[in-house]
Amino acid sequence: MGPTTATAINSRRWLVVLFGMVLALLGIFATATPALADEDDPYRISGNVQLDGEPLEGVVLIVDGPGGEQEVETDENGQWRVGVPERGETYVVTLDEDTLPEGIAVVEEGVENPNVKEVEMGQGGRVTVNFFIGEGERNVTSFFDQFMQRLVQGISFGLMLALAAIGLTLVYGTTGISNFAHGEMVTFGAIAAYFLVAPATLALPWWLGYPAAVILSAALGLVLDMILWRPLRRRRVGVVQLMIVSIGLSLALRYTFQLFIGGGTLQLPPLGGESIPLFGAVQMTVTDIASLAISIVVIVAFALWLTRSRIGKATRAISDNPSLASASGIDVDAVVRVVWIVAGALAGLAGILYAYYRPGIKWDMGAQILLLMFAAVVLGGLGTAYGALVGALIVGVLVEVSSLWIPADLKYASALFILIVILLFRPQGILGRRERIG
Repeated sequence: MGPTTATAINSRRWLVVLFGMVLALLGIFATATPALADEDDPYRISGNVQLDGEPLEGVVLIVDGPGGEQEVETDENGQWRVGVPERGETYVVTLDEDTLPEGIAVVEEGVENPNVKEVEMGQGGRVTVNFFIGEGERNVTSFFDQFMQRLVQGISFGLMLALAAIGLTLVYGTTGISNFAHGEMVTFGAIAAYFLVAPATLALPWWLGYPAAVILSAALGLVLDMILWRPLRRRRVGVVQLMIVSIGLSLALRYTFQLFIGGGTLQLPPLGGESIPLFGAVQMTVTDIASLAISIVVIVAFALWLTRSRIGKATRAISDNPSLASASGIDVDAVVRVVWIVAGALAGLAGILYAYYRPGIKWDMGAQILLLMFAAVVLGGLGTAYGALVGALIVGVLVEVSSLWIPADLKYASALFILIVILLFRPQGILGRRERIG
């Protein structure tokens, strides 16, 4: 290896490290949500926490729903309030019993979890949630049980994230494009599913509407390649220019979605919200179990397609050396077209699953996890499909488990911080190999 080659490899490694650091810094600012009530939010949830008529100060309450999770403490009068962005939506208010005085617990006869209440923001824009506190035996979940619950949730989230990240790395491996519009392809899948199955629209059964939404997402990938990416490839546009085009496409699609569905949150029809005990204290809803199973089946099917089918092998060959693959008789344009179709389908499926995980559909939902997708791709190895799977699992587990120690607002930033640490010691990623996809 000559000095010029060594310099180029070192430059490439530091470029990857720098890229990961930029992603992490963007993630810290992009994923953080305010912990206190936002005065700009038009609607408000408030309440009191009292013990035998006396206010309790410093009790932590967590409000989760459209707009993200917020944490607030009661003041000296035992009062609290948070601003929320949506009306006509359901919010879950959880009182953290660990912040109550010793020997005190939330008690409500006949209620299994009295410290958790669901409320719906009505047309008036104001909801009050009060907690009745009394002396009683506290139900404490051990740290191990909490860890196992978060671990299972992290694996489920990681597999869902892997569906989107694999499509992203497929495109990068075969075309060299860092597609910043991939998040909007995820959003498109969720929006297509909503218009196909929601009672207010076509109201198709889910077993017909969701596959149709995945097909529409695959068609979106094909259309984008035909009208945009293939003409740019034939003109030999540089990768930096292609990246800038993808950023512009991302913004255009994102605000087009907002034009059609507005700034509110849409909900897909519920498929099963009851929790099923798995082992120990770990529970999952029917929807979560179905999401986990679907992700595993699709990822296994994709792995078989990539390693055993002719098109899958051709995809790997193009990733290794496009010129040599073309000289060997492989139709590069046709294979890249298939890659865009597969990437669109996987992104659409990920969007449907993410709409149940959030829960809800928003015009910018794909952009919210775009940095996590890039983190998974870079962490596992640029252009490596199996690396994207490993990276997504690591990111998903870190995002969920880290919330045991850090505020939920910063849980996405924890995964991006680990990305920086790993890239400092292994710039090519965990399974990274130069210009390799599988």
